[in-house]
Amino acid sequence: MRSQSDAEIAIQAASLAGELLLQLRQGAATDAATGSEALRTAGDRDANRAILELLTNERPDDSLLSEEAADDPRRLIADRVWIIDPLDGTREFGERDTAGVWRDDFAVHVALWERGQGLTLGVVALPARGVIYSSDAPPAVPPSPIGPLRIAVSRTRPPSFIAALESSGNATLLPMGSAGVKVMSVVSGEADAYIHAGGQYQWDSAAPVAVALAAGLVATRLDGSPLRYNVPELLLPDLVVCHPDRADEVRALLDAAGYGPDGAADAGAAESAG
Repeated sequence: MRSQSDAEIAIQAASLAGELLLQLRQGAATDAATGSEALRTAGDRDANRAILELLTNERPDDSLLSEEAADDPRRLIADRVWIIDPLDGTREFGERDTAGVWRDDFAVHVALWERGQGLTLGVVALPARGVIYSSDAPPAVPPSPIGPLRIAVSRTRPPSFIAALESSGNATLLPMGSAGVKVMSVVSGEADAYIHAGGQYQWDSAAPVAVALAAGLVATRLDGSPLRYNVPELLLPDLVVCHPDRADEVRALLDAAGYGPDGAADAGAAESAG
C-alpha cells in the first residue's frame, strides 16, 4: 500500500532538489575556489541524484527519464514514467546579476506520464523564489489585461519573428531563464504567453505543461498540434503556452509567421516528437 500520493512524492522530490541547489550556492558564495562551471555541474549532478534516489525508493516499479541520466529505452513500454529536469536553467543557476545577486530564474521539474493518459502530474519548483507549483492543486490564473501581448521568451534564443512584434509595438518581450520559470510566468499572470522555437527536450516542458494545462492554459506545439511525451524522440523543439483569453490572438500571430498546420517555418524539427 502506498503511503504517499504521487503528488506528495513529486513535491518532496522537487523540494529536496531545490534545497540542495540553494545549499550549493551558499557554499559557492563562501568558497572563492568554486567557479560557476563547477557550481553548475554540481547542481545538475546532486539534484538529479536526490530526485532519482527518492523516486527509486518510493516508486521502484516506475521508469525514469531525466536530462542528467542515460535514456533507458524500457521507458517506451512502461506504464508509468517520471520525466525529470533536476535543474532547468543551469546557466541562470550559476549566474549573478550586475549587482552581484544570484539570479532566481531557474527551476526543478518533476512530471509523471502514464500510459493511456499522457501527463498526469507536474510539479515545478522555483527554489530561489520559495514557490512550488503543482498540477494537483493548480493556482487560479488571473485575467489577462487588455493591451499588447506580454510574451515570455528565452534570454538567449528568442524567436526572430517575436522580436519583430516588439519593434512594431504589438508585443512586450519578457526575457527569462528557465522554461519552467517562463511557463509559470503565464500561470501567475506575469505574462500572457510563452513562445519558444529554438529547441527543447521532453524534460524541459513536461512538468511546466502539466501545471499549465491543469490551470486551464493552452499548451501546444507551434503549429497547434499536441505536445507528446515519452516518445522515442527526446527532442521536442517548440512550444507555445498562453492564456485562454489570448489564444486566438497568439494563434493568428503564429499562423502569420508560418507556424500554422500547413506552414513551413517548423521544417526540420523533430516531428516524431510532436
